Amino acid sequence: MYLIVLVLNKTEYLREVLKAFTELGIKGATILDSIGAGRMRNLDGHYIPLVGGLMRVLENGYPHNRTIFSVVESKEIALKAADRIEEIVGDLTVPGTGIFFFVPVEFFRGGALGHYLNQKNEPTEDGSVS
Repeated sequence: MYLIVLVLNKTEYLREVLKAFTELGIKGATILDSIGAGRMRNLDGHYIPLVGGLMRVLENGYPHNRTIFSVVESKEIALKAADRIEEIVGDLTVPGTGIFFFVPVEFFRGGALGHYLNQKNEPTEDGSVS
């Protein structure tokens, strides 16, 4: 299993990315509002302290992004997700587009994927695993 993480700067593509995840068989995702530290430092040409300025940034509607993360079953799905994301939002090496990465997961329990895997591995009436 792998944890995929997408920091999506082009938030107008959020629904399309989530639709692509569903099409790839990704069972669920968590979406957080986020803002990069570089944006915090450069807003309006003034340095804003990271903690103290966070509420002001959120209240004033400064540009933000979405951080999406999900656990997927295989490296193949993670790579397919990366390809689909770039088809939707464009080249991630272009600044201001976003960041995508994935890392192996050593332990996992819960969520939609966990429920799916538990059902998939439950013994059937004849004792075999489905």
